[in-house]
Amino acid sequence: MENTIKKGLMTEGVIWKELLFFSIPLLLGNLFQQLYNTVDSIIVGNFCGKNALAAVGSSNPIINLLVSFFMGLSIGAGVIISRYFGARDQEKLHDAVHTSIALTLVVGIFMTIFGYLASPLVLELVGTPAKVMDNSVLYLQIYFLGILGVMLYNMGSGILRAIGDSKNPLYFLIISSLTNIVLDLIFVVTLDMGIAGAAWATLISQCLSAVLTMILLIRSKAEYRVILKDIKMKKDMLISIIRIGLPSGIQNAIVSFSNVIVQKNINSFGASAMAGCGSYTKIDGFAILPVMSFSMAMTTFVGQNMGAKKYDRVKQGAKTGMIMSCSVTAAIALILFLFAPNILRIFSEDEKVLYYGILMMRTVVPGYLFLAISHALSGVIRGAGLTTVPMIVMVCCWCFLRMAWILSMMPIFHDIRVVFWGYTLTWLASCICMYVYYKKAHWLYR
Repeated sequence: MENTIKKGLMTEGVIWKELLFFSIPLLLGNLFQQLYNTVDSIIVGNFCGKNALAAVGSSNPIINLLVSFFMGLSIGAGVIISRYFGARDQEKLHDAVHTSIALTLVVGIFMTIFGYLASPLVLELVGTPAKVMDNSVLYLQIYFLGILGVMLYNMGSGILRAIGDSKNPLYFLIISSLTNIVLDLIFVVTLDMGIAGAAWATLISQCLSAVLTMILLIRSKAEYRVILKDIKMKKDMLISIIRIGLPSGIQNAIVSFSNVIVQKNINSFGASAMAGCGSYTKIDGFAILPVMSFSMAMTTFVGQNMGAKKYDRVKQGAKTGMIMSCSVTAAIALILFLFAPNILRIFSEDEKVLYYGILMMRTVVPGYLFLAISHALSGVIRGAGLTTVPMIVMVCCWCFLRMAWILSMMPIFHDIRVVFWGYTLTWLASCICMYVYYKKAHWLYR
């Protein structure tokens, strides 16, 4: 048992190596996660046309709005689990794991029903054009039929990451992503099922990754294994998970809501803008993967070392992780800026679609460095259990400030670049706020 516990610990060893070796499987795992919708967009854009591609693009902010709230709760579960794992408290680790799974099942069932029924209304509220409405509703409703699989996978992989295992979630994502590609080709290209085929391929693949993750947790002999009869909510543990996870969930949901407002303004420029910007967001999803991976690694690193009371190691890890994240992000931003046309042509050859995609990419990517710093520091602060601070900063900057900018400037200029500038402006604001808190507040010893 002792060896099992020690295997995933990040409380010892060279810090940059611990962060790097933990981040690489996370990065690759997030890469394959992103492949789901990206493969859908590539195949739909090339075989179903511009309007179908626009439908996929308009659905993503809504999916993110609902899913991101749960992802915040899973962050809370991961912080709790990593802390008990670092402290080697097996009884509380057991309770935290089973409460997390029980919470996932309850929220997942609710989200399936709500997402399916609310899809037409929500798409109408964000101003989805009539000519892409039917496809958007169809894609979104099928996606939400499999949302429980998405949540079970993310919670299960979050449990594994919290105890230092970032490799098995990667293996499962590789399998499910390859399955998604094969099913996309069969359903869309061979069977000519259109956008519904892309949605069903995604649903099946996501459920497969959930099944594989849960099988691993159930069949494991380690102290974090899932025992089916023990899946129930412990009140004190549920309160702890919600206390830490709810601020992140609220933050994610509100920020995603602001992205829905952004999408509504993009929709006002027509199907070409929707398709072009939707294509860029797929690339953006890949581009920020190192940022997200380092942030997740730093949350686990800080959580375990806080549990072990190694505070000097926490501070050194924060500095090292931020430098690593910024270095990789700067290189990616330069590549995207220089090769924007070549990259975007994999989605569409339509000149109007390319125009909007290139314009968005070259306007937004210079601000990636601010995003990297914001996420890195947020990962550190969350790992310390202070999830309310990143929530306040991100909600104020990425939601209220972004919406204030767009709603005040768009009526004056009605230029789509105003929407794009909102990203860099709000990333800069959150970067400044998080850095000031990190340097000035006594967050480490609370």
